[in-house]
Amino acid sequence: MKELCFSPADILLPDFDRVDGTRWACIACDQFTSEEAYWEKTEQIVGDAPSTLRMILPELYLGKEDEKRITAIHAAMKEYDEKVLVKHPNSLIYLRRTCPTGKVREGLIGKIDLDAYDYNRGATSPVRATEGTVLSRIPPRVAVRRGASLEAPHVMLLVDDPDDTVFSAVRESRGKTAYDFPLMQDGGSVSGVFLTEDEQKAAGEALSALADGKRDPLLFAVGDGNHSLASAKAYYEEIKAQIGVEKAKSHPARYALAEVVNIHSEALVFEPIYRVVFGADRADLLASMRRFADALTEGDAQTVTVVYKENELCKEEFAFSHSAHTLVVGTLQKFLDEYVKAHEGVEVDYIHDEESLVALASKPGAVGFLFDGMQKEELFQAVDRDGALPRKTFSMGVAREKRYYLECRKIALV
Repeated sequence: MKELCFSPADILLPDFDRVDGTRWACIACDQFTSEEAYWEKTEQIVGDAPSTLRMILPELYLGKEDEKRITAIHAAMKEYDEKVLVKHPNSLIYLRRTCPTGKVREGLIGKIDLDAYDYNRGATSPVRATEGTVLSRIPPRVAVRRGASLEAPHVMLLVDDPDDTVFSAVRESRGKTAYDFPLMQDGGSVSGVFLTEDEQKAAGEALSALADGKRDPLLFAVGDGNHSLASAKAYYEEIKAQIGVEKAKSHPARYALAEVVNIHSEALVFEPIYRVVFGADRADLLASMRRFADALTEGDAQTVTVVYKENELCKEEFAFSHSAHTLVVGTLQKFLDEYVKAHEGVEVDYIHDEESLVALASKPGAVGFLFDGMQKEELFQAVDRDGALPRKTFSMGVAREKRYYLECRKIALV
């Protein structure tokens, strides 16, 4: 049996008899990045209650008083560590997330060994990125982690378990309840139990068995939180440089909390992540897109839907007669990267559901792009064959189905 890079962790949680779980749990920081109203409403809901909202920097606010916000984040972590959180040593949590649709997504919370993870293209590690890593997005997240006493995860690691061996081993857990409450902002609900020692062993054996006999060591594909895990890795590499490789092996920053999910779960739906462009002249944007398309001479034909508002909302099909990538999102992204680089002031945002895309594309000076997504069954083969996919290729569910910050873990020595 191969040594497993995913293991129990010293998990920190509030006492939910005293802390309101609904206000404690907050959605991932990379959601609703162009919808300030969502985060304003979250602020109103949380008020002065303990909340993981105080431990994160929503990407909507990146570049806006970052230093002040990070200082406040670190102070909140220190306060919660001292006054709010209770340690549950050597724990794995089996959770059930009921999504707004009513579907239930199962997960397993523990820690992943960052020495077994590589986000670079061409990696052969057991844990790999599924999308291209945007290096410019790492420093702000490392800045939050650097000097932080705690972490809270929105990383989701996918396993290819078609026979449901992992969760069938823990689904009837007799462990004690970890949490059970509704999530704010129409997020559904979440419940979790601490696995018993025997259940932990059974889950570990099932995960190890998935790796046994494989030619490729890929076991965990990062389904969500690619940049958060990459930032944890970057910070761990900083620690190595400071104290040396041997000492770093026993440093808590060597690990990161994560949720393991079976890619074959019926509740796990892959959704495309759409693009919306701000600050561009629409006629020039589409003319440039046509020139880009005409220059392509290989690959299959692909189609995107362009969304914008003139006197009324317009949706037009745009056809690439050839492609720059096997996925339509890759072809579109290559064009957008070139266009943004050549046009100062033009920005691209990544939107997780069609309703939000249409709302944003209806604003003056905005153009949206809709397209078909990849099938989730293609993921492990694609990562094994091609390495990391184009950034922001897919989303596991729509925005309100994303992971909420809930569990915590210490990442500092003191």
